[in-house]
Amino acid sequence: MEDTLRKIVKRIAIDLGDEFDRNFERQKFFTEPWQRRKSPVRSEGRAILTDTSRLRKSIKKQVAAGTVSFTSDLPYAAIHNDGGEIVVTQRMKRFFRAKAYEAAGLFGRKKTDRTTPKRGTPLSDRHTVTLTPEAEFWCALSMKPAGSTIKIPRRRFLGSSPEVEKAFRNIIEANIADYIEQKINFEIKQK
Repeated sequence: MEDTLRKIVKRIAIDLGDEFDRNFERQKFFTEPWQRRKSPVRSEGRAILTDTSRLRKSIKKQVAAGTVSFTSDLPYAAIHNDGGEIVVTQRMKRFFRAKAYEAAGLFGRKKTDRTTPKRGTPLSDRHTVTLTPEAEFWCALSMKPAGSTIKIPRRRFLGSSPEVEKAFRNIIEANIADYIEQKINFEIKQK
């Protein structure tokens, strides 16, 4: 029976690991679709939560003492899996501002042929830049006051669900049926 239990745990680890990985391909947690991005920074057809694939690759399974655990050691895994709010800090505001400048193409100083406006010229006359949607997005984030929150929607990729429970049941039933069949065949051969 212990051998059958080890087979069940191993099969659960393999099958559920594959299913949790497929959540990133499906862009939903089994039947629960992930909320689309509002950011123009990401291209429309691009998959959610897969910019670098670090989150997807970080999912580890641990099998020990008849149990299976799925974990991720990335600090942002929990906020994406469970959803929640993050508090805007001054450091985040600086990052958002830098991304806005980068998206608008305003980093660095460009050499001009002495046509730079004089110091007394109003700022609006000195800089006329049309912002891209990406630059506008980062600019809006940089304007959020420190201490305000940004809501991160729940996009589950790990956890319990009816589909997980069904997979458990199917694996357990199949392995127990095999165990019973082997026991009966062994006993018949013994007689």
